[in-house]
This record gives sequence, C-alpha cells and structure tokens, in this order.
Amino acid sequence: MSIPEITQTLLQAKKDQRLSFADLEAILGRDEVWIAALFYRQASASEEEAKLLVEALGLDPSYIQNLTAYPVKGLGPIVPTDPLIYRFYEIMQVYGFPIKEVIQEKFGDGIMSAIDFTLDVEKEADPKGDRVKITMSGKFLPYKKW
Repeated sequence: MSIPEITQTLLQAKKDQRLSFADLEAILGRDEVWIAALFYRQASASEEEAKLLVEALGLDPSYIQNLTAYPVKGLGPIVPTDPLIYRFYEIMQVYGFPIKEVIQEKFGDGIMSAIDFTLDVEKEADPKGDRVKITMSGKFLPYKKW
C-alpha cells in the first residue's frame, strides 16, 4: 500500500512536534484510534477538529480542507502485506466464522456495525511479554425482513 502524501505529512509533523496519538486525543477530544484513522484519511474531521489538529501539528491551515473532505475508506490490497495488519486478516481467517456463530447465537441473524463502532487499543503488562488488548464495540444490526 502506498501511503498518501497527506498521511506522510501528518505523521512527520506529529513526530516533529513529539506528540503521540494519546496527546492528540487530549487536544481534540477524540479517541486516538479515530485520530490515526483521520491521518490515513479513513475518517473526516469537523472544521474545529481540523483547526485544532493543524495548530497542534504546526501545519499550514491549507490542510484543513483536506482533513474535512469525505474520506475514501478501505484503501489498500485485499490481502494485506504488512505483517501486523496481516495478523488481523489471519485472525479473521481462523476465527471469523466462529465469532460469527457466537454473535448470531447471542443476538440472532445480523451484523456488527462498523459505523456505530468504537475500537480501543491497550497495552497489558505480562511477565512473558507485553500483550496487545483490542476491544471492538459495534452496534448490533439485525437483518430486516420485507
């Protein structure tokens, strides 16, 4: 996947300002994962959010227009090649149908929304090696009969 020029600019500015996504969360009042999605143009900011971000990153106000534009979601190859991202693909290959079965057993026939959705990433200390804890929460949407 080629990284869009604006993403490269935003990431470099974040690095130059010595800011983390958690720092930006405190400034924007939005979750760090959502802010990272904004960097990759998988989300769009309000005018106020874009102004705060551009100011925090020390960027020219001309970036506000791009940050508030509607995003194009799901860029990249169907099978990801980045090793970390590929692991999520692998998890779905192995556990996708089991997760689907458990969700349908508990909720019925439907899907989990990726629109009415939150995602949190936490670091869990473990003597055998730190662990990544990811919590996804999406509204259940039953399939409609007509």
